[in-house]
Amino acid sequence: MSVLVGRPAPDFTAAAVLGNGEIVDSFTLSEAIKGKKAVIFFYPLDFTFVCPSELIAFDKRFAEFQKRGVEVIGVSIDSQFSHNAWRNTPVNEGGIGPVQYTLVADVKHEICQAYDVEHPEAGVAFRGSFLIDEEGNVRHQVVNDLPLGRNVDEMLRMVDALAFHQEHGEVCPAGWQEGDKGMDASPKGVASYLSENADKL
Repeated sequence: MSVLVGRPAPDFTAAAVLGNGEIVDSFTLSEAIKGKKAVIFFYPLDFTFVCPSELIAFDKRFAEFQKRGVEVIGVSIDSQFSHNAWRNTPVNEGGIGPVQYTLVADVKHEICQAYDVEHPEAGVAFRGSFLIDEEGNVRHQVVNDLPLGRNVDEMLRMVDALAFHQEHGEVCPAGWQEGDKGMDASPKGVASYLSENADKL
């Protein structure tokens, strides 16, 4: 399993269903996210079990990602037509409804292989999530096994932490939340932070 943190996010062009429901033949990552933060998340298959809960969770928090200037992009090995059918299936019938973000069709498995999240036996993607900065570099990644649904709120926390670091230059200690103090990345900064906050860790 590759660690992409600190490296450029692999670019790709593929068919997709956009958040407005439009089906396109050529969605290019670098063009869609140029100058913006982005979250790319992989999931195994449309019309499955854990997956709809995750896609709905991303959709329910879509406004929070947008408020932070973050594009959200889902990827699986299904076709754009399967994505479209899933979007057009009501939630109470196992669908995801008209989610507001792009779903990419990785039918050739090239994208999940580029991000090194393809299951070695099942041939589908693990539940991989990647936070990309404005320069196109991966700053955070987490990969869950197939039965383990991800925490979308944790990705929002990572977005906030990255923005805080970019704005203030300070680092974010364990459990940092929006509104918390950061830490100066120095022996003095560590000592100062721990003297006030060690009991909360």
